[in-house]
Amino acid sequence: MILVTGASGFLGKHLVRHLLAQGLQVRALYHTHEPTPDLKNLPGITWAQCDLLDIFDVEEVMKDVTDVYHCAAIVTFEKDKREYMLHANPASTANIVNQAVEQGIRKMVYVSSIAALGRAAANKKEITEEEEWDESKYNSAYGTSKFLAEMEVWRGIGEGLNAVIVNPGIILGAGASTDLSAQLMKVVYKEFPFYSRGVNAWVDVQDVVNAMVMLMASGIAAERFILNAGNHGYQEIFTLMAKALGKKPPHIYAGPAMTGLAWRLSAMRSLLTGKRSIITRETVNNSNAVCYYNNEKLLKALPSFKYSPIEQTISAMAQSFIENMRK
Repeated sequence: MILVTGASGFLGKHLVRHLLAQGLQVRALYHTHEPTPDLKNLPGITWAQCDLLDIFDVEEVMKDVTDVYHCAAIVTFEKDKREYMLHANPASTANIVNQAVEQGIRKMVYVSSIAALGRAAANKKEITEEEEWDESKYNSAYGTSKFLAEMEVWRGIGEGLNAVIVNPGIILGAGASTDLSAQLMKVVYKEFPFYSRGVNAWVDVQDVVNAMVMLMASGIAAERFILNAGNHGYQEIFTLMAKALGKKPPHIYAGPAMTGLAWRLSAMRSLLTGKRSIITRETVNNSNAVCYYNNEKLLKALPSFKYSPIEQTISAMAQSFIENMRK
């Protein structure tokens, strides 16, 4: 029995489909976001609602499990939700790790993030898996929460847990209208004119799934791997999206001063209207950060693994986005 946490999320849905296609039995967990109808009644899958912060819930759903893919996490850049995220991501992971050790599961793959590697080295050098966490103003609350969650996995490894950690870049791929990829496409489709000069790591969702499954099947343990098809500027990614959609690409540079003003105005508007702001200090900092991530470790560990070209990924995203708009 394979356990997948966060199975109703973007990555989780792609992972579940992949595992089912291999004829495996999957116990798929969700918390508040119920599984979509196209996944709910597939053969080989059992859905279970679970609060990963409830140790009794976790103990129950992990019975008779052999392998665990821990994909679930709180992702938010909203100031009033930071404390909850900083608690929930490490605490939920600790509960999974504790039960994995206690029940003697065969292996666990934990989905972390490049954000957990820290950004103190941004603009200085290429970041690798050996990067040591350093408290820095460049780190996001999300990155801190994922770093703390990683520490729980490493603790479990010290207690005998057979586990591997993956640190994906920004994950792209076809998905529902609420997924990040579709939201980015929506912004580009509306011909949002501004761009920043930030650089980040990007990766296709199916590449993340393939890497996770290959690592689960391998003898590799007690390691972490950056998953990165390439380091690309936000302007380059949005221009590729615009081209795939037949839209005008962003053409006005928004530097730190302009984006700084934007998040302050957005925060003021949020206070006045009560609506959540999608432009925050952290999202602005992320869009301006220039970070390069080395992807060689995984390619050496899994010689048969290959990344999808980012142009191919974006083309598939655009096609899916247009098809969903027509429905």
